[in-house]
Amino acid sequence: MSGATHDYAVTVRWTGAGDTGTSSYTAYSRDHEIDLAHKPPLLGSADPAFRGDPGRYNPEELFVVSLSQCHMLWFLHLAAESGLIVREYSDAATGTMRVESRGEGAFTDVTLHPRVVADAGELATDEHVAALHHKAHAMCFIARSVNFPIHVAPVPLAVPA
Repeated sequence: MSGATHDYAVTVRWTGAGDTGTSSYTAYSRDHEIDLAHKPPLLGSADPAFRGDPGRYNPEELFVVSLSQCHMLWFLHLAAESGLIVREYSDAATGTMRVESRGEGAFTDVTLHPRVVADAGELATDEHVAALHHKAHAMCFIARSVNFPIHVAPVPLAVPA
């Protein structure tokens, strides 16, 4: 396999030891910081279902976010290449994770619900936008790296008058 490689480095630092560390399952906070060079820290925790802080980002949410972001960025790239002028893009993405009785879990699916607003023109059709979404899904690095279905259910295209 040939091609470019891109390396990513992050630092995840647990900040929730308190006075007792992991002396018991309930004794410690799941709080942590995610540090990326030249960016503000991202405050993380576990999902509240796993004793996390609901005011912080959790890895499951960020995983769904990464799939949505990747799809959006590819879609915008492909729209620009095709000549479709997109004015707004949003996605109300959802994901489902199944947790087994022993505690291990896995995502079973993610559904993207992208909403696109584009300028009127011959390319501003639901069919053209659907084709761009299909290609964006095929190109998304993160979508290509997971082993569960990612559904793309776009909201019908909006074209302001």
